[in-house]
Parts: sequence; structure tokens; C-alpha cells
Amino acid sequence: MAHRIVTLPGDGIGPEIMAAAEQVLGELGDFQLEEQLVGGASIDAHGTALTDEVLDACRGADAALLAAVGGPKWDTTDPAKPRPEQGLLGLRKGLGLFANLRPVRPSPALLDSSPLKRELIEDTDLLVVRELTGGIYFGERGLNGDTAYDTCVYSEAEVERIARVGFELARRKVTSVDKANILETSRLWRKVVDRVGAGEDTPLEHMLVDNAAMQLVSRPAEFDVILTENMFGDILSDEAAMLTGSLGMLPSASLGDGSGPGLFEPVHGSAPDIAGTGTANPLAMFGSVALMLRHGLAMENEATALESAVDRALGDGLRTPDLGGDATTEAATRAVVANL
Repeated sequence: MAHRIVTLPGDGIGPEIMAAAEQVLGELGDFQLEEQLVGGASIDAHGTALTDEVLDACRGADAALLAAVGGPKWDTTDPAKPRPEQGLLGLRKGLGLFANLRPVRPSPALLDSSPLKRELIEDTDLLVVRELTGGIYFGERGLNGDTAYDTCVYSEAEVERIARVGFELARRKVTSVDKANILETSRLWRKVVDRVGAGEDTPLEHMLVDNAAMQLVSRPAEFDVILTENMFGDILSDEAAMLTGSLGMLPSASLGDGSGPGLFEPVHGSAPDIAGTGTANPLAMFGSVALMLRHGLAMENEATALESAVDRALGDGLRTPDLGGDATTEAATRAVVANL
């Protein structure tokens, strides 16, 4: 039976890179694709960034594949007006997706595209495991006269379940990142991660977030799994993206407890400045498809084949404009398909 995938093209370059992803999926197997609106496109059609019908469609699928949301058309500081990003947050919350995975593995062909020296990033193969539904992004917030506040809250259960994901995916070690010298939530985080780690064979180290930010650019190959809370994971994974030479290369997966579908999306934004020009880099989208195949559909061979095809295409000289070349979205897709 064909795997059922809800596709969410979204805004900006989203529809272009989704079309590329659908072309690649057509080469890899038999999939039943169902397109739905999210983000700004959904605001234009329905007045909200995510409808209940779309969320229900995603809940009933084997996986949800999202391209990008957002753009200046929907920018607003009015809290009463809908924003495209609410669609993404609504999907994460509605699908119970608490674990965000962002693998960072620079392609051998792109080692000289990174702002860091080749010898620093060679052999880098790390995974940021970010807690996605707790912390300061979801805590109580407000503005009281000239004073604003955002509250960071974590429970032991929230920390334990993300720690288990980190240990499950680690190959060499887990580096748990916190700010336990200052924050009470980080002290709880460290205590719970220690408790989970005591029952595992995988080595565990703790690192303060400011030190982790420095180590990421001075010795990235030393990391295996970086396990951290929501805001730290948001910042560190974007920093780690530059090891690959372009934010246009970084995929991600958001997973729950396994009872429902995951959400798979490239980390880059909707790039409205190049939407419609046919020059968007689809490689992060292909990486997200590979993560969907691996973590969402248990299709490891197809996932590996796609990642290898991307590496071979880059090795043959494929370069989109963000990588210093002039290959179009269509040309990049053809090059990857030719290597499958």
C-alpha cells in the first residue's frame, strides 16, 4: 500500500522546492500525495495559518512534508492578526512533535564553501536534538507598562522524553547543552539527563551553551549528538548550519512519540526575494525528504540512496546560486535524479 504524505508547499519558494521534492519522490517509490495549504497561503484563503481540516489531514497521514512559510506580505506586529509561522507552531503542537532533529554533515564537495577552514570541518557529522514544545517559546509572556517578560518552564517528563531520543540516536556520545550555572530550568535539565544517561551505555558530557557555541566553530567534528532545550537548540542549529556553507543545505525532522506522523522541512525560510525566479536551492528539501524516508516511513535504503545522489551531484560540480554557482532549481533536481 502506498505511503500517504500530506504536502504543504506554503509560501515564497515553497511551491518550487515542493515540486522538486515530488519529482524525486516519484523516482523512489509509490507515494500517495495530498497537497494542503499552510502559512500565508492559508491566511489568504481561510484567514488562519492552519485550519482544523489541514491538521486532521496531517494526523491521518503517514508523514507531513512542509516546504516554507512566511513573507513580508503577512508581516505584522499586531498580536490579533494571523502570522504564517503560527501554522508551523500549530502543526508541531497539534501533532505532538516534541523532538526536532537537525543533522549537520557537510558534503565532501562543499568543504571549501564553509566560512571555516576545511581542516576544521572535515569529518563533521553531528545531530542537534532540540526540545520543541517547551521552554521560553511556550511559557507565559506579557507586557506590563514598560516591562516585558517571557517565562522558561520545563518539567522532568519533558526533559526525560527528549533525552531518551538523544541517547537513542547517538553513535559515539551525547553532549547535553544547558546554562546550569545560572538557570534553574537548566539545573533540572542536567539532573534528569544525568538520570537517563545512567541507564545508557553511551557516554554523556555536559557543556554550557556559551562554551558549546565556541566549540561548534573550533572543533565541530568532536560532536556527535547535541541535546538541548528549545531556544538554545534554535540558535545552535542555525550556527551549525554554516558549517555546511549555506542555510540552504540543512534539513530537519520533527518527531513525536511514534503514534502519529512526523513533520519534515528544510530549515531555510521562504526566501520571497527569489520566489518565482527558479533559482531556489532544493537540496535541503531533498535532505528533508531523506529524513522523512528514514524516520517517518522506515525506508532506510531509499533515504541513503537520496543522500548519496545529492553528494554525487555536488561532487560532479552542481552549484546553485547560494553555493556560488548558477544551477537552477530544475537543473539541480535533474542532477540529483540522474544520480539516483
